[in-house]
Amino acid sequence: MSARKHSREGTFPPAPEPLPVAVPDSHTHIDITLEDDGVGGPSTVADALALAEAAGVDRLVQVGVDVPSSQWGVRVAEEHPGVVATVALHPNDAPRLADLDAALREIERLAAHPRVRGIGETGLDYFRTGEDGRKAQHESFRAHIAIAKRHGKTLVIHDRDAHDDILRVLDEEGAPDQVVMHCFSGDESFARDCLDRGFLLSFAGTLTFGNARQLRAAAAITPLDGLLVETDAPFLTPTPFRGRPNASYLIPLTVRALAEVTGHDLDALCAALSANGTRAFGQWR
Repeated sequence: MSARKHSREGTFPPAPEPLPVAVPDSHTHIDITLEDDGVGGPSTVADALALAEAAGVDRLVQVGVDVPSSQWGVRVAEEHPGVVATVALHPNDAPRLADLDAALREIERLAAHPRVRGIGETGLDYFRTGEDGRKAQHESFRAHIAIAKRHGKTLVIHDRDAHDDILRVLDEEGAPDQVVMHCFSGDESFARDCLDRGFLLSFAGTLTFGNARQLRAAAAITPLDGLLVETDAPFLTPTPFRGRPNASYLIPLTVRALAEVTGHDLDALCAALSANGTRAFGQWR
């Protein structure tokens, strides 16, 4: 989702039925969630973790979108065993930075931290950034790929309206060992292209939207060992609460939808999501 705060008005939804087997939220923005104007949600990191754990979400990946949020994520991951961090410059921010090289140097410095398990969200966004910003986006994306490979970290991809170029750049640069397609947004054909390359597909609340038929078709052909689930909180709140603030405790809504779409037993799906989270981001504790 877009970098930094986008306030969501209204109350946070009620907690859903907990999952039978705990899973990780593979992509959340705790910092933006805590800044949100929604009522009834978490007010501290400890609150966010407690609400999530009660719902069967035992681990969170705090995702950086700029230098300040990446630095914040590292501090939170140091203080909370249930959190690991990723660090990056969001693709929509890359063209706006006065000194992209300096920001990338700070991301590289943070990447060495043991509680940093991923580089992202990085990638390409042709929806919010026009032709004039694409050169900087590509430069930043290629730099993040190199950082991920130098530090042996998972690459977390933001891809909006840029499927072909995402794959082209990854093929040209050589992808890291682990790649996560954050908030997967493609169809069945693009899913197969990503899975053939060994990427993990992370599905968000968009899977539950009424207009997401192609996305559900993509999820249906994804094997258990290729799946992750995420909130992208505070954005992309699942149906029936679309438009209200999101948080990690709402993951069960998406997981149950994923089980229905894929036909997998809920317990088996949760176990796979847990194992895939560990494969992508290591042990939390």
